[in-house]
Amino acid sequence: MRIDLHTHSRVSDGTQTPTELVVAARAAGLDVVALTDHDTAAGWDEAADAALAAGITLVRGMEISTRHRGQGVHLLAYLPDPEHPALRAELERIVDGRGSRAPAMLAALHALGIELTLDDIATDGVPGRPHVADALVRAGVVASRDEAFARYLDEGRPAYVDRYAAPLTGTIEAVTAAGGVSVVAHPWGRGRRAALPPEELAALARLGLAGVEVDHQDHDPGVREELRALARDLDLVATGSSDHHGLGKTDHDLGCHTTAVAEYERLLDRAATAAIASTRAVPALVTPAD
Repeated sequence: MRIDLHTHSRVSDGTQTPTELVVAARAAGLDVVALTDHDTAAGWDEAADAALAAGITLVRGMEISTRHRGQGVHLLAYLPDPEHPALRAELERIVDGRGSRAPAMLAALHALGIELTLDDIATDGVPGRPHVADALVRAGVVASRDEAFARYLDEGRPAYVDRYAAPLTGTIEAVTAAGGVSVVAHPWGRGRRAALPPEELAALARLGLAGVEVDHQDHDPGVREELRALARDLDLVATGSSDHHGLGKTDHDLGCHTTAVAEYERLLDRAATAAIASTRAVPALVTPAD
């Protein structure tokens, strides 16, 4: 069984519709795929219909923008009730921050002599930095999304604009209260280790964190093995995922990293326990008929 627990559609910053993403996942030989768009469950229904038609299991999830120790941390939430009051309030606040961020980035680019408008940003959801980056590519200002970030949109670059991110610890608690389970995405990639050293991951595990994303393109082999050992020590689920964004990210092909069946089953067991404790109406797996 091949399991990829971290992918994105056009509802956030991928380049495929939820249907196209699910069909591509099946074509890539996956048996299970999680849709984890940023800060939203808006693609779940379409992806569920596509999964039933394609004969693939869908795990409903999302990737929540959080902050911890002054740094951004992405938290994968699986199978939570998105209507839980605390979780919904944080998601709405994050999305509101995204909505005001895009015009501010365009204004900063305008000051640099780069003329883009909101109409130039193509997205089925709330526009963010990747959508501005893609608009810069289409306008011929840069050659790739990576170049757009490096020259204009990364923190410290001239068109970077900060935005709200939810507190990590409170978000883990909100996901648990919503009947879901949380996994820290690529925790030691791109310089994020300072925010989540081993002692912090241990504290988050005591708070209710269910797992860490170990096998990811942002982690070199040494980091993966260190994180895998730490996950064993802390009794955290160790996941592996592509972080696929369609054409939006190079070298993140569907299934390039996968989650072991035993770890997937542990994650589902913890989700089932959280669902019972929460008494919430949580989303079920979308599983094709035999």
